[in-house]
Amino acid sequence: MSLPNSEAEAILAIQRERSAALLKADTHAAGWIHAEDFQLITPLGAVLSKDQYLGAVAAGILKYTVMELDSPVDVRVYGDVVLLRYRAQIEIDVQGQKYPLAAYWFTDAYEKRDGRWQIVWSQGTGIST
Repeated sequence: MSLPNSEAEAILAIQRERSAALLKADTHAAGWIHAEDFQLITPLGAVLSKDQYLGAVAAGILKYTVMELDSPVDVRVYGDVVLLRYRAQIEIDVQGQKYPLAAYWFTDAYEKRDGRWQIVWSQGTGIST
């Protein structure tokens, strides 16, 4: 099932806001987008809660230098749940170790809570060349 154009555009705008906030390490803005029970599964298989993830971004432990979503982004809706699947180009420093620009697949789950969309799960997978 696909979202009406306006709803799909709204979700994609939220995803772009999330990426921009993470690039700027703006954890206040990112905090509104991430649900309290958010979980990230990193490409290396680590599981991070919202506090762990945004705390690491705030502390500079995770520092995104590039985060670009490739088009198209696949969007599916199931009531108050939206799934996004997309490729992203990411360059990141993790605890001072630079990981060069690389491609990743992401699957993100958003839920509509109290009238607004929030990300609840995100899973990234490295794309081997």
